[in-house]
Amino acid sequence: MLEAGIAAFVARTAGIYPAHAATLSPAEQRAIYDRYAAAFTPPLPEGLHVEDRTFDSAAGHRIALRLYRSSKAAEAQVRGTVLYFHGGGFVLGSLDSHQVVTARIAADTGLAVVAVDYRLAPEHPSPAAHDDCIEITRAALEGRLPFASLAADTPLLLAGDSAGGNLAASVAMRLRDLDETTTTRVAGVALVYPMLGYEPQRPARDTEAHAPMLTLADVHAFRRHYWHDLRDDQRPPAWMVPIDADRFDGLPPVLSIGVEHDPLRDDASVFVERILAVGGRAQSWIGQGLVHGCWRALDTSPGVQRMHEEVCRFLLDRARLS
Repeated sequence: MLEAGIAAFVARTAGIYPAHAATLSPAEQRAIYDRYAAAFTPPLPEGLHVEDRTFDSAAGHRIALRLYRSSKAAEAQVRGTVLYFHGGGFVLGSLDSHQVVTARIAADTGLAVVAVDYRLAPEHPSPAAHDDCIEITRAALEGRLPFASLAADTPLLLAGDSAGGNLAASVAMRLRDLDETTTTRVAGVALVYPMLGYEPQRPARDTEAHAPMLTLADVHAFRRHYWHDLRDDQRPPAWMVPIDADRFDGLPPVLSIGVEHDPLRDDASVFVERILAVGGRAQSWIGQGLVHGCWRALDTSPGVQRMHEEVCRFLLDRARLS
């Protein structure tokens, strides 16, 4: 059953975002998504500083970044930087579309938040988004992000929702595979309703296939744009589908959040189970009565407010302990 605040959120969304949107062209989807996101984006919290910059990638393209710093940052006893990778099925999303999330994390924690505008499919299929996020994370670890106010010696945390959750977990796995000492410099990874496999985990894959906000058909449509339809022997590299990885050890502490009415719900808990099975540090949290994409209902849903508090608490705890 949907929480009352979420039922109202779903109804309002239906008035803006058509159910058949995933069947439209990427350009049409983006236009709808941007209008939808704008409708749920409140004014910036008071005392928040925002700074836009671009990062020149090694491949020659530019990656747009946005830094959020709260006035609390100057007074905070805990310092750290959160790299945030937005959701949108690898097809949708921008610095603006997820400001409702990134701005509030910065305002409510006092941590610096850097939103990453990675390349989108189908114009830039796999591994473009993953490559961009790995490059930005390495630059952050080496103090090369184009923000003079960011200190290189503060804890770095990774966070993301939906496809962005995949990117955050994938980056942590890839850094571990390339250089395990690098991964130890990432203080924590926060995943919110993440897409962690090529195919969602059961039972939610089946029981929530027609959930409001995101259906299994939607998941498959986004997947085709980024990875195409692959045979079993053509699946993406294991580190890009973290739940199917060969190894679950050597990762930073993980918070993985699923929501009840979402075909991706069980990705979150199964990922945590596999990390814990090899002695890693991970915790899961399931939002009862919540739906995929519900972070936008932060101002109206008690359940989303609790979810947001879980994320902020985890990020602050990990920054404090690092």
